[in-house]
This record gives sequence, structure tokens and C-alpha cells, in this order.
Amino acid sequence: MARHLPDSPAELSRALAGTGYLPDTGLATAGWLALRLDRPLFLEGDAGVGKTSFAAALAEATGLELIRLQCYEGLDLAQALYDWDFPRQVLHLRTWEAVGSRPGRVDAAGGGSGPPVDPAAVEASLYDRRFLLARPLLRALESAPCVLLIDEVDRADDEFEAYLLELLSDWAVSIPELGRIVAPVPPTVVVTSNRTREVHDALKRRCLYHWVEHPDPEREVEILKLRLPEVTARLARQVARATARLRDLDLAKAPGIAEAIDWARALHALGAGGLTAEVADQTAGTVVKLREDLERVREHGWDTLLAGDSA
Repeated sequence: MARHLPDSPAELSRALAGTGYLPDTGLATAGWLALRLDRPLFLEGDAGVGKTSFAAALAEATGLELIRLQCYEGLDLAQALYDWDFPRQVLHLRTWEAVGSRPGRVDAAGGGSGPPVDPAAVEASLYDRRFLLARPLLRALESAPCVLLIDEVDRADDEFEAYLLELLSDWAVSIPELGRIVAPVPPTVVVTSNRTREVHDALKRRCLYHWVEHPDPEREVEILKLRLPEVTARLARQVARATARLRDLDLAKAPGIAEAIDWARALHALGAGGLTAEVADQTAGTVVKLREDLERVREHGWDTLLAGDSA
């Protein structure tokens, strides 16, 4: 699959906007450099700021397949890199056994008994490429060019990061039974982290780095208007300002862009002409996702949060 490489960060920004994603200048520049330099891009920031969505938009903007690896505690090579197709290997072995035990077995020319089955050859045939199940990391190397999203790497164990070092340095992985598999061209790699733990320096050194901030209210209005054209400009402004103030309350889970979009969509579905304290409390579950945070917001007061947002 051919990829379209924008000529500048500004062109990439326009291409991403065409997919419904509005990056700031820093993120567009980091993404463009990752494409141009064939370097992985490490995106760090609070949950909900658009790190995962950036990888999906980048794939769409460049015309590439998106391959996603969702990280979690206990993730290992069998889920991330490759595994062997055990049922097919067993079937293959039983086929060899059946042929080897058949009386009067003939050779390929049809004349007389064929040579005895070689156990070493049988064992070697079990680890042929056709029995290998490619997981996301291997699929990305073999499918490149593509966009590989390694999502929430901070949720995986420390040991998993070591698996990534060869891939991110040499665009290759080593499989003991088959040898080294090298990507014909480098995939575009986006690694994300919510910073629930520190990621090792060895991994970060192999990547370009960008910290993704929550959008300011003005840019969030633009995002809401782009994603929800049916929502009025007035309601988009009120939601963006209220969401920004919620983030300033130091909640355990600050609302992200996705929550702001859900809030605006819910308000529009209810036919709300504007954001009042009453309707904000009724729809709070779209933007505040923890009971403790909701209690903090109510203690602070919706009227206080929405003060001055009648326009």
C-alpha cells in the first residue's frame, strides 16, 4: 500500500482536519517529522486528549492501514508478536504419522515404498511460516507501510518494553525457529502513554516525543463544530468553556475531548438551547465519570462553573 507523505506540517494538519481531527501546531509538526524521518512518535498526556485518535487520523490522512496493539498488564509475545497455530501443527503431525504408518507406502513417482519418515524433517516442518500466527507487531512489519499504534504502553509490564527495542531500532524482530524478519519499509509507529507509570528511557530514546495537552476552549469549540455540525455555535462555546473549568477542578479523571463531544451531543439530543445548571447536572454522566468527582463538582456548584456562559 502506497502512502501519501505531506510536504509540510501545515499540509499534514490540513489532511488531519479533513479526517475530523484538529491538531495543534506542535502535534502536527511531531507527526510530520515522524513520517519524514521514519522515527516512532511517543505521545504522552492525560487520558482523553486525543492520542489514540491521532494515530487513526494519521492512518486515514496518509492512506495507510491502521494496526493497533492495545497494551495491558501481562501482555506477552504470544499476544503482541506471534504465536504458533497449534491445532494446525497437530493436524500436520497426524498427517505425517498416518502416511508414515501406511503399509506399502509409495514414493512420489508411484513406484515402490518411499523413504522412511525423517523425525527431524517432521519436526522442522512444524515450524514453517505457514503455521505462524502474526500478531499486531509482526503484522505491522510484514504489512508496512502502515501505521502501527502501540496504545497505552504504560499499562504493560516493564519487560514488554524490552520486546519493542529491536523493533523500534531496526524495524525487525527475531523468531528463534525462523530467524530475523525485517520490514521492507519502516512502519509509522505511534506509541501512547497516559503516564500511569514512567516508561524506560531506552524506549523513549528511540522515539520522537510530544506531550499532548488538553485543547484550549477556542480550539475545543472548533473541534466540536467540526465533529458535531448540528450543534449551535453558542452551545459549543458553552460546553467548551464548562469543560475547561471542570479540568481546572483537579478531578481524579478530568474530562477529555471525547467527553466534551458526548456532552454536546447529549445536550443537542435533549433539545437544550443552552447550558444551564439544571441541564448540566442532568447530563453530568456524559462528562464526569466518577462519583467522587461528581460530588466535588456539585460541592463547587454548577452555577459557579457556568457563571458568565450565557453567550
